[in-house]
Amino acid sequence: MTRVLVVDDEPQILRGLRTNLVARGYDVDTAVDGETALDLAARDRPDVVIVDLGLPGIDGIEVIRGLRTWTAVPIIVLSAREQESEKVAALDAGADDYVTKPFGMGELLARVRASERRQAAPPEEERAIVETDDFSVDLAAKKVVAPDGSAVRLTPTEWHLVEILVRNPGKLVSQRQLLHEVWGPRYEEETNYLRVYMAQIRRKLEPDPAAPKHFITEPGMGYRFEPGG
Repeated sequence: MTRVLVVDDEPQILRGLRTNLVARGYDVDTAVDGETALDLAARDRPDVVIVDLGLPGIDGIEVIRGLRTWTAVPIIVLSAREQESEKVAALDAGADDYVTKPFGMGELLARVRASERRQAAPPEEERAIVETDDFSVDLAAKKVVAPDGSAVRLTPTEWHLVEILVRNPGKLVSQRQLLHEVWGPRYEEETNYLRVYMAQIRRKLEPDPAAPKHFITEPGMGYRFEPGG
């Protein structure tokens, strides 16, 4: 049974999440502060962590950093903080996803299920080819193939961006991470680079570049690759 650790200092939210998760068959631990959360995570080894940023004592970002020193458990941030810098900081600290309060319970539960699927997926080394309805990505051969078997020509920079996103299916990859990995640390604020190159990638790979279903923008935060569209 999947164990979820929920960390939030609002009792109402803790009760609501516990009730909904338990009703769907999850084991649930709860914590109202960062210190307790880290202790529970070390003791019970949760499969998914949902954490608020505005915690008393150790805040949510420090909890994420603490977890990331020893575990790759999926971390979903749940927070009322809407500033872009806060979201980017959480993703850069190691969070996998971000849901802003107020939130819909259905959306949050869908994010939890997506985290479970990513955890259950075989390692990328065993999944060299990633299939979508509109193209396939051969990570070993470093190429993209259209449904008719023809190769899609990508520039080296376009391929690098596609590769990073495809290796993290369903996961939100921050703008800063993409810029750092593709262009280097001096370019971490050059978000216009991403807009230009992602537009080119969509023109080549999306059936409707104006309404992308595989390379999704999370405004102000980053990009997400969805194989199923």
